Amino acid sequence: MFKGIRARLKRLRRRLSPVTETVFETVNIEASGRAVPLRVRRHRRARRIVLRIDGARDEAVLTLPWRVSLREGLAFAHERRDWLQARLAGLPPRIPFGPGAILPLGGIPHVIRHVPERGVIRIEAGEIRVAGKPEHLARRLSDWLKAEAKRTLAPVVEEKALRLGVAVGKITVRDTRTLWGSCSARGDMSLCWRLVLAPPFVADYVCAHEVAHLKIRGHGARFWTLVEDLAEDMEAARAWLARHGEELQRYGRGKSLRGRAVEFRP
Repeated sequence: MFKGIRARLKRLRRRLSPVTETVFETVNIEASGRAVPLRVRRHRRARRIVLRIDGARDEAVLTLPWRVSLREGLAFAHERRDWLQARLAGLPPRIPFGPGAILPLGGIPHVIRHVPERGVIRIEAGEIRVAGKPEHLARRLSDWLKAEAKRTLAPVVEEKALRLGVAVGKITVRDTRTLWGSCSARGDMSLCWRLVLAPPFVADYVCAHEVAHLKIRGHGARFWTLVEDLAEDMEAARAWLARHGEELQRYGRGKSLRGRAVEFRP
């Protein structure tokens, strides 16, 4: 009995602890004579070792459960070093915001043009025309895209919430790398601004997914049935994100965001 009580208390302390994640320095593991960047993080809620690619940073991410040693995790990644190298090499190219770059808007390619005059950003003849000083182009376009995402996504969320008869809280847009959207228990919603680059049915699905969480918190069969009812084309949108999601994360990013690195060899 006492063992069970101690175990429950331990789990409770773990949930209440303000420290949920520790991020280590980036580690380079060698694969085929080349260094593969690996960012190691330890997360209290992780149940198993997870290895994934962060296309926004051009690096792999190794997530460790709290009790798994760093050496064990690095050995796990090292066994999969060739897979890591192949996945990183296969990432789509980065496309910084600059004159002449092709940027999709609602899934339709547009050419970024700098207009050497004062004014606002305009969409004309298949171009995104950015006025102002050239050195401010990237920042102005980024700000405009975030505002455009808020302008177009918020009404979709509100319309679907009205259909369900639920109340939505604050709607924000962020530059998230691992989630296209999230919904808090209070009904506040966060959406990735990069959805404005995707075809409308993709953004519609993500909004439907998050609104459905206002009714059902989990991801069981009832939840997915509800999302399918709310979304324009759930399966097509999921397939599109699986194929092109990494591409969306590459737009507007310049050089790699890697940190310092140390060598690891088992």
